[in-house]
Order: sequence, then structure tokens, then C-alpha cells
Amino acid sequence: MRNRVRARRTEAGLSQADLAEAVGVTRQTINAIERERYDPSLDLAFALAAFFETEVESLFTPENLPERTVSELE
Repeated sequence: MRNRVRARRTEAGLSQADLAEAVGVTRQTINAIERERYDPSLDLAFALAAFFETEVESLFTPENLPERTVSELE
């Protein structure tokens, strides 16, 4: 799953540890999400979206969506 977590985190001026603490996970979990090596649980995806005051769809995009659809979500 593609995501925009790193971009949103850096825009907010947060470290991975800061974001991890805010949503109740480890820094390693945030790192794995940002590197797209781990897809978060639905609860964590919603927690991240709530933290950034946005919708889940603006942070996470399934890889099987066509690029046209992905750009429409941005």
C-alpha cells in the first residue's frame, strides 16, 4: 500500500518517535509504514488520519488502483 505518512510527518516537523508516541506505536512501526514494508491495521490507519486531521484515503492508497484514480484522490 502506498502512503503519504512520511510527507505529512515531515511537513508537521515531527520525528518518527514523536509520531509513534502520538498514535501509540513504536518508532520502528512508523518507519516500516513509511518504507511501505508494513500495512497498518485499520485502527492505526484511522489513528494516523485523525492525528493529521485528514481522511484515511488521503494517507493510504491501495497499490492496485490505477494511477488515474490515485491522482484523483490527491
